Amino acid sequence: MKVIIPVAGAGTRLRPHTYTQPKPLMPVAGKPIIRFIIDKLVEAGIDDFVFVIGYLGEKIRDYIESAYPDLKTEFVYQESREGSAHAIWTARETFEDEDEIFIAFGDTIFDVDLNQMVGCGTSCVGVKKVSDPRDFGVAEIDENGYASRMIEKPRIPKSNMAIVGLYKVKEVPVLLRAIDRMIQNDMRTVGEFQLTDALQLMIEENVRFKTLTVNNWFDCGRKEVLLETNAMLLSRRGYATDDFNLPEFDNTIFIHPVAVGANCNIANSIIGPNVSVGDNVTINYSIVKDSIIGNFAALDNVVLNHSVIGSDAGVRGMNLSLNIGDNTEIDFD
Repeated sequence: MKVIIPVAGAGTRLRPHTYTQPKPLMPVAGKPIIRFIIDKLVEAGIDDFVFVIGYLGEKIRDYIESAYPDLKTEFVYQESREGSAHAIWTARETFEDEDEIFIAFGDTIFDVDLNQMVGCGTSCVGVKKVSDPRDFGVAEIDENGYASRMIEKPRIPKSNMAIVGLYKVKEVPVLLRAIDRMIQNDMRTVGEFQLTDALQLMIEENVRFKTLTVNNWFDCGRKEVLLETNAMLLSRRGYATDDFNLPEFDNTIFIHPVAVGANCNIANSIIGPNVSVGDNVTINYSIVKDSIIGNFAALDNVVLNHSVIGSDAGVRGMNLSLNIGDNTEIDFD
C-alpha cells in the first residue's frame, strides 16, 4: 500500500515562521510535525511514500531523504495550490495502478490505531468530534458507522464529526474519476478542489466509507494549537528529556516536562514546564515556560511565556510573548 502525503501548503496561519520553514518541519516536542506522521505510518507497516510538495518543498525533501534513507519515497511537485483533491490528482501517476492507497495530511498530528484503518475491509476515514465543525470537512454518519454524506466547511452543519485528514481508499479508479469530474467541471468549494467533495462523489457512486474515531487530533496550523500540542506530547512517556539524560547546566532549574536538544548551552535560567528547546541553543539569565525554541536560537536576559522562537533567532532583554520567525534577531537593549 502506498501512502500519499500532501505537504505543499504555505502555512499562512503560522507566519512569520513559515516564510522560511515549511509547516510540516515546525518542531513540536523535540521533532518536526511530519516525523510524528511518518513514524506512525511506518509502525503500521507502510514503507512506500509519495509526498506532494510545493512551497519550500526542497527543504521537506532534504529532511525526509536524510531522516528516512531506507523508505521508498517519491516526490511530486504541485505547481499551483488548488486544494487537497488537486494535490492528490497531481500525484495520480504514482498510484493509479494501486489496489488501495492511504492518504494523510502532512501537517496534522493524530493519535489513532492505524492498524485498524489499514486493516479495514472497506474504505475508511478518520473522524473526531469538534465543538465548531464549520471550519472542517464534516462526515454525517449512519447507524452502522458509515459516512452517509461528507461536506466541506458546511455553513449549517448537521454533524459535529470533523474529518481529520486520514483516509484509506480501496476504490482508487473511482477516486480518480471523481477528481477528474471535479476538475473538468470546475467544482470548487471555498475556491479549491476539496478531497471531501471527491469522497462525497464516491459515496454517490455507492462506495462505502467506514468512519473511525481518532483519540486525539491536532491541526498544527496556529501558534496556540502548536503550543497546546507541544505540552500534550511532552506530558507523555518518551517525548520529554528526563533528569538522567539532561546534561549538567550551570545554575539552571528545569521544571518538567521539557525536551532539550543536543549541544545546548544553558546557564542561570529556569526552563519549563512545557518547553521544547532545539539543538545548539544558547540560553542565559532567562525564564522560559510553555514555549518552543528553535535550533541555534539565543536567549539572553528574557522572560518568555507562550512563545514560539524560530531557528537562528536572537532575543535579549524583555518580558514578552513572542511569535517570531527564523533568522530573526530582536534586541531590546
